[in-house]
Amino acid sequence: MAREPWLTDAQQRVWRDFLQVSGQLHERLERELQQAAGMPHAYYQILAMLSEAEGRRLRMSQLAHVLRASQSRTSHAVNRLEEAGWVRREPTPEDGRGQTAVLTDAGWDRLVEVAPGHAESVRSIMFDGLTETETQKFGAVLDKILQRMGPESPDCP
Repeated sequence: MAREPWLTDAQQRVWRDFLQVSGQLHERLERELQQAAGMPHAYYQILAMLSEAEGRRLRMSQLAHVLRASQSRTSHAVNRLEEAGWVRREPTPEDGRGQTAVLTDAGWDRLVEVAPGHAESVRSIMFDGLTETETQKFGAVLDKILQRMGPESPDCP
């Protein structure tokens, strides 16, 4: 027997609430980072991902993957960060064909300057209205959804 193709009323409400929360969260974090730091959220994410990587460096393809962005979009953003002196590119030593994005000391300093305000924004928007138990349950729900989506494909932005 075929399953009903439409979402239930409850599913539709949750789905639309999720889309609204996701959109508003992105817009607000984007606006706050632009106002406070003069950079888009995507640039902040690049600095953050590089700061967490071994040696503060990632192959450009790996960086695009962790950002869930296309390689061309990632390359464009890294170009801008290079202009600011926060990132530099180096040939990938393993094969010489690829490029590696490296967080510079100036980029590290900029991230350290901006990160506390960004963390406070995320905390106030996402977590201050939740109890610890609700936060744990929310995390468990997200983990369950991610597991159902399956393993990440290295080619998928």
